[in-house]
Amino acid sequence: MSFNSFGHMLRMTTFGESHGPALGCVLDGCPPLIPITEAEIQVFMDKRRPGQSRFTTQRREPDHVKILSGVFEDDDGQQVTTGTPICLMIENVDQRSKDYGDIKDSFRPGHADFTYLKKYGIRDYRGGGRQSARETAARVAAGAIARKIVPGARVRGALVQVGNHKISRDNWDWDEIDRNPFFCPDAEMVEVWTTYLDDIRKSGSSCGAVIEVIIDGVPAGLGAPVYAKLDQDLASALMSINAVKGVEIGAGFAAASLTGIENADEMRMQDGKPTFLSNNAGGILGGISTGQEIIARFVVKPTSSILTPRKSVDKFGNETDVITKGRHDPCVGIRAVPIGEAMAALVIADHYLLHRGQMG
Repeated sequence: MSFNSFGHMLRMTTFGESHGPALGCVLDGCPPLIPITEAEIQVFMDKRRPGQSRFTTQRREPDHVKILSGVFEDDDGQQVTTGTPICLMIENVDQRSKDYGDIKDSFRPGHADFTYLKKYGIRDYRGGGRQSARETAARVAAGAIARKIVPGARVRGALVQVGNHKISRDNWDWDEIDRNPFFCPDAEMVEVWTTYLDDIRKSGSSCGAVIEVIIDGVPAGLGAPVYAKLDQDLASALMSINAVKGVEIGAGFAAASLTGIENADEMRMQDGKPTFLSNNAGGILGGISTGQEIIARFVVKPTSSILTPRKSVDKFGNETDVITKGRHDPCVGIRAVPIGEAMAALVIADHYLLHRGQMG
């Protein structure tokens, strides 16, 4: 077991804390000669970057990524991976540790303050330290590289539910995602979410969300039965994201209400190839990719840092009420979209390399 690393052939180890000088990751196992630049990585960092709308934390972090190792110029002057560990660093420049001084000894309800102290005997109270979602910036940077490993694969995510408000599948438009601050594929839902989140924010509370990640262009055959299932690692990757409390693949929990006749993904021959007529399995059967779109959804709980007082205790055994000051997302699910994409990309790339190593 590794407490700060993820992956098998492609292994990401992250480091750093929310209010430390910097955070980042080391990505080991990346094949050589893959073109990559800081600018290419920055495109995805900017999608996750805080302070871009009133619906996310107003912490002003540019999240500029620096490549410290593992990349060199080829004979044509192009920056490519060398096959050695790639170290990526993102400096923290807008910490406000004083926001947490009043609650440094208190356990914030919904946070991991209590469990961290019980486990380690010490905790960094400044923004949660290592437990902060700030750590996920490094994952997005690593995911930008992972996206380039599997030829033809494409990873895209969308916010499909905020609170009780769900998008209409009939209105799904991938182009719409870049036109609004929610990564929402339904243009008609943007105004609904805007009003809802404004009300939630003003009331001093927060809400949860559901994110859907779709991966197309994945060849059939990735993954393995029993203990190396593709959906197993995908679920593990998405569950590792802060505030995630559930993951489903394909039809997911809705499969419980289907009959065997309805759930079975029938097959026919089309253009000389076996073709599935539906995709309740979410592109994975027996832990192995089918060649269809891989579809995963994950639910993010409401932001635990809120302005409304909540009952708690402190580390001395005193009862207290906690108000979390500072700059926080009314819905952490919004910025979870590029994080979910990154984790999915890392899993697909990892299994691609595992498959190549085993099968040639």
